Amino acid sequence: MELVLRLAEENPRWGYQRIVGEAREVGVRVSATSVRSILRRNGLGPVPVRSTKGPSWVEFLKSQASGTLAIDFFTVDTVSLSRAYVLFLIEVETRRVHLLGITAHPTGLWVSQAARNLLMDLDEQANRFRFLVRDRDTKFTAGFDAVFGGADIDVLRIPPRAPRANAFAERWVRTVRSECLDWILIWNQNHLRKVLNSYVGHYNGGRPHRGLNLDIPAPSPDNFRDGDTDDGGVIGRTDILGGLIHEYYRAA
Repeated sequence: MELVLRLAEENPRWGYQRIVGEAREVGVRVSATSVRSILRRNGLGPVPVRSTKGPSWVEFLKSQASGTLAIDFFTVDTVSLSRAYVLFLIEVETRRVHLLGITAHPTGLWVSQAARNLLMDLDEQANRFRFLVRDRDTKFTAGFDAVFGGADIDVLRIPPRAPRANAFAERWVRTVRSECLDWILIWNQNHLRKVLNSYVGHYNGGRPHRGLNLDIPAPSPDNFRDGDTDDGGVIGRTDILGGLIHEYYRAA
C-alpha cells in the first residue's frame, strides 16, 4: 500500500502502531500486521533499522537553517603570483555573507581572532545562532571552537572527506568566483579586499537569491520588490565594480 510506504519512508522513527494510527486519521484502515508485511516486502525493517537512516547532513542543515552559520576559506591568486586566503561566514537562513579577513598566512591565532571580531560585530544578534558548520581544516583550532562555545554556539565539523557537506559555504564560493573574481585581475591583497567588499555589499543588499524566492538577504528599504505598484517611473542603474555588475532601482 503506497500510503504505508510513504509514511514509513518520510517518518523513519514511526513504529507499526503509529503508522496504523496516522493512516486511520486520513481514512485508511490497516492493521499493524499488514503494515509489518508491507514494509518487509519492500525492504524496510522495524523502527531501529529505519530510524538509523535519519535525515542527510544537508537536510539537517536546512531544518536548522534559522540558527546556523557556515564558515570556510577560499584562495585567490594575484597577478604578482602571491596567494591570498579569504575567510568568510554565511548565515544559512538569510544567505547573508560576512567577510572575516584576508591574509597570506592564515594561522590558528589569526582565525580565532577573526571569530572574536565577528562576535563583537554581531553583539546581541549572536544569540540568534545555535550552530556553526566548519570543515576539518587544522586552522580551525580548539581555541577557535572555544570562541563560539563561549557564545553558546555549537561547532559542527562536517564528516571526513565530504567537502560538499558544507554546501552553503561552497555554493557562495562558486558564486563569488563566477560573478566576480573570474572576471577581474587581482593585483594584491588591498585590491582583493576592495573588490570583495564591493561584491559582498551587492550580494547582501542588492542581489536576488533563488534560495530565498528571489528575495535579498539584507535589502535596503528603498528596494522595489514584487507587490509594489509599477507606476511607470524611471528605472535607474548603479554600476558595481566598474560596470561588471549592475543594480537597478526606481528613481524618485
